[in-house]
Amino acid sequence: MTPGFIPPHGGYRKLKSYRKALIVYEATLYFVGRWLAARSRTREQMVQAARSGKQNIIEGSLASATSKQTEIHLTNVARASLEELREDYEDFLRERQLPLWEKTHQCARRVTELSRHAGESCETYREAIENDNPEIAANVIRHLVLQAAFLLDRQIARLEADFLKEGGIRERMTRARLDARRGAERGFRPLDSG
Repeated sequence: MTPGFIPPHGGYRKLKSYRKALIVYEATLYFVGRWLAARSRTREQMVQAARSGKQNIIEGSLASATSKQTEIHLTNVARASLEELREDYEDFLRERQLPLWEKTHQCARRVTELSRHAGESCETYREAIENDNPEIAANVIRHLVLQAAFLLDRQIARLEADFLKEGGIRERMTRARLDARRGAERGFRPLDSG
């Protein structure tokens, strides 16, 4: 039996990038509610960027069944949204003259350490996200955004390599049709004329 040409798809909940983007989204909802004015345009933009980062991973994962191009495009949109969000957190810190932690900062290294634990969730970082010091909250979430962006960069590179190796839906359809045709030809027995 020839396998179908539509590959497994939609497993976004298993993606590290999705789980990290979900943490970033939940953290951003809390952050903007605590530190930005209710009618602030930046507040709305940060929530939309965080949501776009998460939602485009989902949509790309689901679209992967029939369009690698769409999957790559939407994964890249997620990456771009998170880059916009990172800049918003950096603006927040700059505008308040708060330091921007480098990855070598002790607390940034702690965020990296926590990210390696199985079962990581927003709860893992709750104490830092809900901290009374906006420097801590903004920097921790910024580092989570950087981690999500890193994971998406790796995911995009893998998607590109997979496409080069396997092709897209048209190549899979053609291979499946040719395989089916070859199978039918092997099973064909001409009628005896005698």
